[in-house]
Amino acid sequence: MAERATTDVTQLLIDWCSGDQEALVQLMPLVYDELHRQAERFMRRERRDHTLQPTALVNEAFLQLVDQNRVQWQNRAQFFGVAAQLMRRIVLKHARRHNTVKRGGQAVRVPLDEALGAVERHAAELIALDEALDRLAAFDPRQAKIVELRYYGGLTIDETAACLEISTATVKREARIARAWLQREMQAGASEARA
Repeated sequence: MAERATTDVTQLLIDWCSGDQEALVQLMPLVYDELHRQAERFMRRERRDHTLQPTALVNEAFLQLVDQNRVQWQNRAQFFGVAAQLMRRIVLKHARRHNTVKRGGQAVRVPLDEALGAVERHAAELIALDEALDRLAAFDPRQAKIVELRYYGGLTIDETAACLEISTATVKREARIARAWLQREMQAGASEARA
């Protein structure tokens, strides 16, 4: 059943790429639930009072996916990989905007310094991670893509391997290396900020 759904999604993506707008109409119900699960996994990593909700994230990402006329869709994994990348950008844009806007009163009363500190720390960490990921992409694009697909997209090792056309062993190895590199970069950045 799952294999048939994957085949259906792949075929609909190919048909849509060829200009069949009816394929998009048929595709939407097949991918929406998975996109929503992807957004929920993504938002679980965010702070509890985040103003961006999974449904809004999915809707914004789907609108951007539909607008992707430069992409030659090849398969389901590629589609969800691009969705993960778009969700990452949307959340990052939201964090940057939230980090620069002056904040007023909140429904829950907490000391202002504590509230601002927590929000700013989280937004700063998200921005620092994004910048570290961009640096990783500059010298190892494949490792950065693996992190993006696994962390932001929630793709399995097998799906990531299929999307990038590499072995699962390579995905595992490259993910470990990338994770260690990113942790080192984040720690170095935190040390520099304290100095």
